[in-house]
Amino acid sequence: MNAPAKFDDIDALPQWSLDDLYSSRQDPRIEADLTAAKAANDALVALKDQFVAARGQPAKLGELLDRGIRLYEDATNHLWTVGAYAGLASSTARDDASWAKFEADLRARSSQIAGDSLFFTLEINQLEDAEIEAALSAHAPAARWRPWIRRVRLSRPHELSPDLERLLVDKAPAVANWSRLYDETLARLTAKVGNENLTLPEVLNRLSDPDARRRKQAANALAAALAEREPTLALALNTIAFEKQIEDRWRKYPTPAASRHLANEVHAQSVEALEAAVVESYPSISHRYYRLKARTMGRRQLDHWDRNAPLTSAEPRRYGWAEARGMVLESFSALAPKFGQTAQVFFDRPWIDARPRAGKQSGAYSHPVTSTRHPYVFMNYMGERRDVLTLAHELGHAVHQTLAAPQGTLLADTPLTLAETASIFGEGLVFERLLAEAKGEERKALLAGKIEDGINTVIRQIAFHRFETRFHDQRQAGELSPDEIGAIWMDAMGESLGPAIKLNPGYEHYWAYVSHFVHAPFYVYAYAFGNLLVEALMEARRKDPHGFTPLYEGLLADGGVKTYVEALAPFGLDPRQKSFWASGCRSLERLVDEFEALV
Repeated sequence: MNAPAKFDDIDALPQWSLDDLYSSRQDPRIEADLTAAKAANDALVALKDQFVAARGQPAKLGELLDRGIRLYEDATNHLWTVGAYAGLASSTARDDASWAKFEADLRARSSQIAGDSLFFTLEINQLEDAEIEAALSAHAPAARWRPWIRRVRLSRPHELSPDLERLLVDKAPAVANWSRLYDETLARLTAKVGNENLTLPEVLNRLSDPDARRRKQAANALAAALAEREPTLALALNTIAFEKQIEDRWRKYPTPAASRHLANEVHAQSVEALEAAVVESYPSISHRYYRLKARTMGRRQLDHWDRNAPLTSAEPRRYGWAEARGMVLESFSALAPKFGQTAQVFFDRPWIDARPRAGKQSGAYSHPVTSTRHPYVFMNYMGERRDVLTLAHELGHAVHQTLAAPQGTLLADTPLTLAETASIFGEGLVFERLLAEAKGEERKALLAGKIEDGINTVIRQIAFHRFETRFHDQRQAGELSPDEIGAIWMDAMGESLGPAIKLNPGYEHYWAYVSHFVHAPFYVYAYAFGNLLVEALMEARRKDPHGFTPLYEGLLADGGVKTYVEALAPFGLDPRQKSFWASGCRSLERLVDEFEALV
């Protein structure tokens, strides 16, 4: 077993307790919830064929829809609770095969239960728009489900026969094992850095070390560790892409990204406008910034391991857990007391797991579980500025999920394009606090960090999106070798980073640790979408801070009730226009302007 990350405050870092879900894998409440899910699902199955049969009877159809959706949500609550427990517990024990088995077995059982109600959304989509609207008008309680029905009907043109849909549901757990293989391979990864064996989160953290020699050691060790595992990781990525390719062909999706756009309730043209605006900004943001950073560090060109390096070799400031907690809570409370109070609960209860340790996977998230439970926050806190902002990011998610919970699980579920809004906004609030208190070199370092965060969230994620697009396009002609995947990666990253960053040998393997490519194809543009959207919201707040807060609280509390266009209309914002995204890019350019003035 590897030693945990070295951090003076490590004993103060919280680990969550999942006991308010279940006490262990043997907890009888797990079986009780699975039984309750099946009972709700069976009651829904008893309504099969009645929805279509109620055509021409709006009041009856409305009552049936209301009853059916309530049963569907009840079953979902039970299944998502056991699924969340398995996922949460497994994410801190990726080196324990018994948890992996438990998670896989639960996924298979849940899939079988949920598969029986597959007919429900298919039957809804046999109805015409006018029939559904008449039913929702005739039975008032059913009207609240209008947003959920709208989202269900987005997939109507792409649905298959009931038997084929059931086949895909039944196969899903087996397909998910490719993601599991990918996760477990990365979780077991160790990189030999000097005399240390570092886990993936630790070696990635080392790339921000103030010592250039240590950064280079870590970068080369990570490249070697990824290269050793690359055949397995490439096989997983190729297989998942091929599975997706087959399903997309059957469902008649025009592009590999189309299903993600549908799930996000965005038009492909909006994403294309976002991509075009960001790519046009490469020279004025990332290319210019890295040129300035190289000059600041006395270099003509930076090695790729210097990309997130501190500007000087001095030891960067470290933030204890209590200090980070205080900054986040004060920043949230300054926006509105309700935001701070909601976040406070996560510190008071054992709902945050921040302590790095062997077997714990990399990354960070806030898991909402269901609207009848509470979210859990997961991260690996190592005391750096970025960790403070990550804490703010995930607690922003947690506050959003908590405020939306009264909508119920189905309506609280937020498309990815809006799901990142509160998280990135939370980061922005904390950064504003840090910058306001900084002077001289510390201010320059903070600006550099903020610009790099913006590049990582906007420029880099769009580069990831372009990498995915090219990979999936080329995968149509057959399986891609690790070398071919690496070549696509180097091309996409090179054009985004610019000539001031040297992509040294070994960097071609770095695609392999970006798990989003496997878990959620084409997810990554949501980060850029959310970041630039938040830039617009932050500007709206600066113009009218008192009027902004109630509108913003309403946006979060709505969950997934409104589309992103409807949600932003009260702020006078229209994200369908390229100018909207270009305006967000200009806010990043202004940060680079300020950094250039200091340099």
